[in-house]
Amino acid sequence: MRTQVAIIGAGPSGLLLGALLSKAGIDNVIVEQRSADYVLGRIRAGVLEQVAVDLLDEVGVGRRMHAEGLPHDGFDLCFDDQRHRIALHELTGKRVMVYGQTEVTRDLMDARAASGRPTIYEAADVSVHDFDGKSPRVRCVLDGTAHEIECDLIAGCDGFHGVCRASVPKDRITLHEKVYPFGWLGLLADVPPVSHELIYVNHERGFALCSQRSKTRSRYYVQCSLDDQVESWSDDAFWAELKRRLPAATAAQLITGPSLEKSIAPLRSFVAEPMRFGRLFLAGDAGHIVPPTGAKGLNLAATDVGYLSQSIIEFYRGSERGLDSYSDRCLRRIWRAERFSWWMTSLMHKFPETGSFGQKMQWAELDYLVHSDAAKTALAENYVGLPL
Repeated sequence: MRTQVAIIGAGPSGLLLGALLSKAGIDNVIVEQRSADYVLGRIRAGVLEQVAVDLLDEVGVGRRMHAEGLPHDGFDLCFDDQRHRIALHELTGKRVMVYGQTEVTRDLMDARAASGRPTIYEAADVSVHDFDGKSPRVRCVLDGTAHEIECDLIAGCDGFHGVCRASVPKDRITLHEKVYPFGWLGLLADVPPVSHELIYVNHERGFALCSQRSKTRSRYYVQCSLDDQVESWSDDAFWAELKRRLPAATAAQLITGPSLEKSIAPLRSFVAEPMRFGRLFLAGDAGHIVPPTGAKGLNLAATDVGYLSQSIIEFYRGSERGLDSYSDRCLRRIWRAERFSWWMTSLMHKFPETGSFGQKMQWAELDYLVHSDAAKTALAENYVGLPL
């Protein structure tokens, strides 16, 4: 098989890149190791910055997002049993869109299928070759038969555990990582959200987040130990713990119900430098991970893909300047988002080693934050997304 761009990974970043390239008339093939149902079954966050919304609109998949998504003009910070609103739109003139990553992926999958562009699911033994030269190749096994895809460029959109970053020689890549000593226990339920906007909670028992996927489906999280097992948490135990971390008036309004899904996610900050290796380009979780506290993961992936698609389009018009600058452009934005996500995580979570002094310092910073227009504006600017 011959194509112009081979995209490894059929998550939202790979699908979005494929859609942007197809719109520009650039041939591409997507190769995914998992099944389509598995990809759709992954539960992920769903707070979209304007840059992500604009890119989805650009490729013509924004109709359902605008019909069913929830534009948010602010969110609450909660500490010392008090809620304080951060008025995003009032402070920045911008808002965010709450629309689940699963739904983003579904919309992109449907558009991909309608376009007739090939997506190869359940590809085994995927490997990338010769990306230092001008004729890179992707190999995989389909139904027991070996296949090879010849291409001009390879886009590694295959996530943190994917083959693309792992194929780069170790002496050519630098990895930066911080692993946090706790996780998020998340519960998805078909119950109305406790608030029409998100609530981020700093509590002496640990962090909590009240989020949502729609007006009838809610997503809640509580900070938990990395030693916890999902099986040890009944639905009743989860709801009881969440209520303990909310102000009494908010807890009284919480509607509970059976879980559709429960899972524990570890938190880490991770960046790989650089993001280009000859004709192999990393994008999304293949190149970086942020803790979910700042809602930056999908948005950073969308920015990567926006930069990469522009660079590839320029390449086929005869210029490699965009490809040459791709890594530097991405990393500048990535490190800003890493800083914000690290800061939000450090501000809102319980760190056992800091004791009561650490808790008091967090509350002092939060008290300053919610009473300073300058500090609230800086928070809001980062949350809605810094300019490209």
